[in-house]
Amino acid sequence: MIVTTTNGVEGRKITDYRGIVVGEAIMGANIFRDFFAQITDVVGGRSGAYESKLQDARDTALNELEQRAAALGANAVVGVDLDYEVVGESMLMVSASGTAVVLD
Repeated sequence: MIVTTTNGVEGRKITDYRGIVVGEAIMGANIFRDFFAQITDVVGGRSGAYESKLQDARDTALNELEQRAAALGANAVVGVDLDYEVVGESMLMVSASGTAVVLD
């Protein structure tokens, strides 16, 4: 499955549009990660716990996007957009959307 943020794939022709597909993931950070992230924020630096959680959420959303595109018979998703939102005080939502297509 080709997944790209561009509107097409160089050297390939889109032969069919199968529809818009979306993958979403909502992840909660536990209290220990919150505590250590606050310490990191106080002393400076990057929060590895939150970066890891963000990566997990992004991977989950993209995997779901690919599965939904495959279910429609697509072999690629073009025009992919990733959106990030904080839900409540410790929940992170990642949404990936794009157009499922068939490439030649």
